[in-house]
Amino acid sequence: MEASAALPRIGLAGLAVMGQNLALNIAEKGFPISVYNRTTSKVDETLHRAHEEGQLPLFGHYTPRDFVLSIQRPRSVVILVKAGSPVDQTIAALSDHMEPGDCIIDGGNEWYENTERRIQEAAHNGILYLGMGVSGGEEGARQGPSLMPGGSYEGYSNIKDILEKVAAQVEDGPCVTYIGEGGSGNFVKMVHNGIEYGDMQLISEAYDVLKHVGGLSNEELGEIFAEWNRGELESFLIEITSDIFRVKDELAEGDLVDKILDKTGMKGTGKWTVQQAAELSVAAPTIAASLDCRYLSGLKEERESATEVLKEAGLKEEVGSVAHGIDKRRLIDDVRQALYASKICSYAQGMNLLRAKSVEKGWNLNFGELARIWKGGCIIRAVFLDRIKKAYQRNPNLASLVVDPEFAREMVQRQAAWRRVVGLAISAGISTPGMCASLAYFDTYRRARLPANLVQAQRDLFGAHTYERIDHPGSFHTEWTKLARKSKAGVGALN
Repeated sequence: MEASAALPRIGLAGLAVMGQNLALNIAEKGFPISVYNRTTSKVDETLHRAHEEGQLPLFGHYTPRDFVLSIQRPRSVVILVKAGSPVDQTIAALSDHMEPGDCIIDGGNEWYENTERRIQEAAHNGILYLGMGVSGGEEGARQGPSLMPGGSYEGYSNIKDILEKVAAQVEDGPCVTYIGEGGSGNFVKMVHNGIEYGDMQLISEAYDVLKHVGGLSNEELGEIFAEWNRGELESFLIEITSDIFRVKDELAEGDLVDKILDKTGMKGTGKWTVQQAAELSVAAPTIAASLDCRYLSGLKEERESATEVLKEAGLKEEVGSVAHGIDKRRLIDDVRQALYASKICSYAQGMNLLRAKSVEKGWNLNFGELARIWKGGCIIRAVFLDRIKKAYQRNPNLASLVVDPEFAREMVQRQAAWRRVVGLAISAGISTPGMCASLAYFDTYRRARLPANLVQAQRDLFGAHTYERIDHPGSFHTEWTKLARKSKAGVGALN
């Protein structure tokens, strides 16, 4: 017994930078850890870093068997490899040597249904399984990420103390909580990434309007974003945006941001979020707009030729005429308010998607807790997540953040500025699809009556889909064409 007490309780397989950093973080928090990687040079690299970064209690192994057997039972093995078949291959290699009661924790950005399949497969061998979202990038993994573990509660309980020390720390606790059963941890991380897409798109639109309509320099933009980061917009993404504007190009004159090709990459979590929203009939227009913009950004050559074709067709740039005589100070303040209001709508969409999935799967997600664990460590960490947490504490069944009394008041206060920014951008020919989508979402959601009555009439006319009435119960079908002809004939007779 004495010998096994000295063995690490946890191991980590998959030593790309993310894996290395998480392993070093665990070791630094005082938990001995075994590590393994198929490419052995990565094991040596991690051992070297552990030595360099403070003689950390990290032990390298070069075969799956030695790695697994070096961990104290019940074993907890984190895997951080590329999503998809590499995960299955790693599980197969490790589970040969694992025993009932051991737990596998997949820390990658995995599709939640793959996790649910693996939970079932692992259960055949008595192995516990967690799908754990990890947010914060390489830096977060090393210093303290936001962790979203879902699956086996017993598996979570075995390493709860480790995860709580390793996660980012905020004033109301560590940025980790047991999310729920099945693939809920992966699903929550996916929606987190969808919200992140929306945030980044909205910030890029604020930049576009301030630069092209306001004529602001990168230096001024850096200062504005730094100032915004001291107020209601305080967040990781606003802070790093301020930093980006301050970096000079090392290869040529000028600022580096101006030299970057305007084609946005993506890994797939944003697309999954929009697909899930469609599957669940949840409107997520801000997140969808951000995804569309990434697709359009990829058409660089087409956009360049479209610029020429439309110029020849007589299209004139409107930016100059709109920008003339603009009140810069007011524009900056309006854009700040538009960004904040748009952001509330984006988060509302993400939370509503999580609610719909939670109901479908019986996950019983705690939205206040999700907002709390996103307050630190992760890419969307922001001061206003504390307010989202409080909104769900006030009313766990809140239909939408838009109707939380505090957020509702803020939206109403900011809507005039929001409309000015969107109107100005449209006049200047600058696309703000994220802000427009958020505003359209707000305007649609707040209207008690929409023109959907006409759409229902059309559906009934050409497809006999029936409709409901506002004044009588039941379903109705009308012979629209026949009645319209009769009506026309009646008008003709009158004439």
